[in-house]
Amino acid sequence: MTSYEPTARASSASSAGLTASALLADELLLAPEWLLLPDGPVQGMAVRIAQGVFAEIGPVEQLRQAHPALTMRLLPGRLLMPGFVDAHHHLTQSFGKALAFGEPSEIFRRIWVPLEGSLDEESLYLSAKLASLEALRGGFTTVCDAGTRAQLGLEAVARAAKDVGVRCVLGLICNDAGAEAQRDALLQAAERHIDVWSDDALVHPSLAISTPEAASDAQLTDVARLSAERGVVFQTHVNEHLASVERSLVARGLRPLEHLDSVGALGPHTLVAHATLVTPYEMRLLKETDTAVSYNPVASVWKGNAVADAVTMSAMGIRVGLGTDGTRSDGFRLMDAAETNQRLAFGLMRGDSSAGGGALWLEQATAGGADVAGLGHRTGRIAQGLAADFLLVDMDVPEMLPSWDMSWELVRLANRDQIDAVFVNGALRLWQGWPVDWDARALMAEVRRIAATAVAKAPIQKIHPLSAAYRASVRR
Repeated sequence: MTSYEPTARASSASSAGLTASALLADELLLAPEWLLLPDGPVQGMAVRIAQGVFAEIGPVEQLRQAHPALTMRLLPGRLLMPGFVDAHHHLTQSFGKALAFGEPSEIFRRIWVPLEGSLDEESLYLSAKLASLEALRGGFTTVCDAGTRAQLGLEAVARAAKDVGVRCVLGLICNDAGAEAQRDALLQAAERHIDVWSDDALVHPSLAISTPEAASDAQLTDVARLSAERGVVFQTHVNEHLASVERSLVARGLRPLEHLDSVGALGPHTLVAHATLVTPYEMRLLKETDTAVSYNPVASVWKGNAVADAVTMSAMGIRVGLGTDGTRSDGFRLMDAAETNQRLAFGLMRGDSSAGGGALWLEQATAGGADVAGLGHRTGRIAQGLAADFLLVDMDVPEMLPSWDMSWELVRLANRDQIDAVFVNGALRLWQGWPVDWDARALMAEVRRIAATAVAKAPIQKIHPLSAAYRASVRR
């Protein structure tokens, strides 16, 4: 008979004096009660952070003795874990996130394209800055942005991400459908985009095509080839809605993933978002080409046709990360949604009571997300030499007691309010939910001033009425 003993928890009272100022040093020696390593949470370990990376990881006393000049910060009751990686985001859609509620599929046609197309430079910057702040508050230290349809370029988006301090994979949309004469100019712009951001500390270039039908076959081939040659991620949305699958079948006789394969656009450099309507043959294509998938569980619930079979994908060795798709930026709720969706969509009918297990979703929300975003060599894990992108999470709360399996508990029980600190590149960016070096309240005031005007001038077509009107209609 297996004996279960709850994990011992030390009181965090002695850490009550810890302040943000104590964590602002260029070099830090931190000894949390738990350290989340790739093989799971461990105790008795410390990390030294210097020059933006995890310089050393080892037993507490070993690091203490090796660095007598450094003050070791004891963090009882705290977990030091990798920051979450959002494998699929749209930073310039934050003004309209609540407009998507209750809407049928393909809302990009009626909400996102009109909204993003109406943003001027100020509203573009503020929208991206708000989304970046929300991401950090939810524990995301990296976001993979799939590109904006705004006409003003990506400089404002990059500036917003850097000002907030979040790591950003920044997609440049290269659609040429209906504008094939501009292919050469679009490819030149793609080259410049890669050149501009290739050496930046926080912004990492990526190329994107919104959906396969938004580009000519030649453009799909060239953009994917250029991404592979330059070592950047090629992003596109595929097999998300029945309507798009059927349009592809009518136009080309192929489903979207099959179409991408036919033009040579799949491969280890490619990240496909959603992949909810995937046949066994297409799943084999993903595996054989080493194409990565962003599983976006909240998007499936809010506005999709189906749920990606992420458990099967993972079992087949397909690389999978978790994405918000701009729905809500909360890493803990995203993991919970990922596991819950798998259980409801597949686990119940298969009799699969684990639905992947807690460790799978924790891995896909961190290291898996970094891998599919092309940053597995830089972030996503607590490992020597990787960027110090991490969270300090308060585990000394009623919800986490008693502790039997911390990986499961983080997926099902933890929440954003437990995040004490968010670090990116070794720098403290948020302390207890708020930035340490800029005024988030001032940003909120600017958003309140400008968002309503930006939305009002966009030719948005919302099908489902706002709640007050809906309640009135169902009462009649």
